[in-house]
Amino acid sequence: MDVSLPPFIASSGLLPTGTLLESLIRVSNEVASMEKLPSVQVRNVSTMLRRIKLLYSLFEEIQDTNSCPLPPSSILCLTEVFSVIRRVKFLIQGCKDGSSLWGLIQTEIVSNQFYVLVKEMGRALDILPLSLLNITADIREQVELLHKQTKRADLFVDPRELQSREDLLQVMASNNEKNSKNKGFIDIGKLQEVLTSIGLRRPLDIEEEISKLEAEAQKQAGTGGLIVVSNINNLISLVSFSKSMIFSNEEKEKNKDIKQCSSSMNRIHDQSLTIQSILTNIPDEFRCPISLDLMRDPVIVASGHTYDRNSISQWINSGHHTCPKSGQRLIHMALIPNYALKSLVHQWCEENNIPLTECASSSSSDLERSNSKRKLCENAVDHISATKVAADAVKMTAEFLVGKLAMGSLEIQRQAAYELRLLAKTGMDNRRIIAEVGSIPFLVTLLSSHDPRIQENAVTALLNLSIYDNNKILIMAAGAIDSITGVLESGKTMEARENAAAAIFSLSMIDDCKVTIGARPRAIPALIGLLREGTTAGKRDAATALFNLAVYNANKASAVVAGAVPLLIELLMDDKAGITDDALAVLAQLLGCSQGLEEIRKSRVLVPLLIDLLRFGSTKGKENSITLLLGLCKDGGEEVARRLLINPRSIPSLQSLVADGSLKARRKADALLRLLNRCCSQSHNPVG
Repeated sequence: MDVSLPPFIASSGLLPTGTLLESLIRVSNEVASMEKLPSVQVRNVSTMLRRIKLLYSLFEEIQDTNSCPLPPSSILCLTEVFSVIRRVKFLIQGCKDGSSLWGLIQTEIVSNQFYVLVKEMGRALDILPLSLLNITADIREQVELLHKQTKRADLFVDPRELQSREDLLQVMASNNEKNSKNKGFIDIGKLQEVLTSIGLRRPLDIEEEISKLEAEAQKQAGTGGLIVVSNINNLISLVSFSKSMIFSNEEKEKNKDIKQCSSSMNRIHDQSLTIQSILTNIPDEFRCPISLDLMRDPVIVASGHTYDRNSISQWINSGHHTCPKSGQRLIHMALIPNYALKSLVHQWCEENNIPLTECASSSSSDLERSNSKRKLCENAVDHISATKVAADAVKMTAEFLVGKLAMGSLEIQRQAAYELRLLAKTGMDNRRIIAEVGSIPFLVTLLSSHDPRIQENAVTALLNLSIYDNNKILIMAAGAIDSITGVLESGKTMEARENAAAAIFSLSMIDDCKVTIGARPRAIPALIGLLREGTTAGKRDAATALFNLAVYNANKASAVVAGAVPLLIELLMDDKAGITDDALAVLAQLLGCSQGLEEIRKSRVLVPLLIDLLRFGSTKGKENSITLLLGLCKDGGEEVARRLLINPRSIPSLQSLVADGSLKARRKADALLRLLNRCCSQSHNPVG
């Protein structure tokens, strides 16, 4: 079963909002309406389909209710979600159209692919600013629940499939015994149970499965290696044999198939042993310390030790920041090619007739491990999978562009930064690879460039790279915050300033980064500066970043001291600003600290504004307005309560919200009405 996913090709710019939403709705509907689902990965497929159906409702809601252009952060998130859903479609289609038996053998690998896509969906939803979208409370709560579920999701490998695979491997092993006395004695009952468990019950099903296995063997001929191809051929022989044993009454035909099956498996087994005997003699200095396999692409890390690129990349991307061999903390994550060792490895491969593109497995003859984790040879470049070609192309391109960033003229640096910006726009793999080749320190340096285009491209490239969680840590470790803040304060173009604000928002998704960014004395004042001077999109990005930073209590006080409260109230009164909901959300967040509460209570114009917003605001606007009013009236807010009671529109607005508002708004409006009742009880004039 070929479940390799095609790369998502980035265009020269993000799709227009309408086109993007139409594409999301179309691809989500295609996935959700798939018929005849695969007989393997049943739970992973069904769970994924439920998630896609929920997102489909979100996309339709956005298309129906959002007449204004979406903010850049939303478009970036939705573009990433489109990439994930598209890859989900190809993965499910691969499970559906491919061999069920091979899917059973590969169950852990395919389960992990579903798990990776779930996590990428969660990372994409990390940057979805729900507060900026005009959607119903029910949809918002469902998306928030989905987000939490994706963050908590664990790898799920169906235990029934594992048991079926174990039974299948035992049957295959018994048929491959060296002992000629045992050769050919297969547990037909157990084999039939395995076939039935994956829906292979009729002779026609078996014939279709054989055709799929043959197609899989053809696909794997160039990329899977001899062991993989031999195992598929083993399965073909076994299934052909089972068909004759289970469904045919002709003894002569059965004996013929048994003989053919045994002969085929014997040849394959001997061939596998020959390959493995060569690979057991790999010199120790050519083995990767992590995988103990041949290093076909050796690279040097910051500690000076050498590893195979794939192995050390997986180590770093799983969150480790130390050298596996020495335990020393890596001061940077750049991987430097070890050309001298690579030349020696290639020379050894040539002398031993091992293809240079081979990813050699050195030890285990265990059938399951050789099936799922190792490739032993590749026959021709023409047959290399599209995904591998795309990854290699991205790596080669990124290395070339980083070299131009380091050594090129201004014009070359400008173009290289722009190309990296585009390359990092879509796809987690692209972002990982670009960071691995050492681009981040060079991009940070270019933030101080006097060339407006270079600065703008560099900060936007860092914004795109920061969507990948591990890159957030690398960007922070490179000391980028002060440079990004410099662009936010006085960038050469407004787009550079806006993208700097979006980058701070993205980086602040990690709790530790909230603390670090807030501790920089210029960061929060710079965001407030953009909130005052930026375009509508820029103000929205600045407000979103402030909201995220203000989750940390110390940052609330910093924002109040920097003058956020009067500016946010001023923006509420400015219809042209276009960020009413964002300003309300930040004010509601700042209400959580004593300085913010005191500053907000000083305003004489805010309460009438909030009462009007209870009547005419969006669903989210109403929720934040009632949050502010309730917070202002509690704990010593008698004066605000009296002003509410005097205003003739306040009580009807609150009663209307209790009747028709969202669940959150109804609850808070009811609490505020009870509080106002207590305030006026002495005058015997109850309200509500």
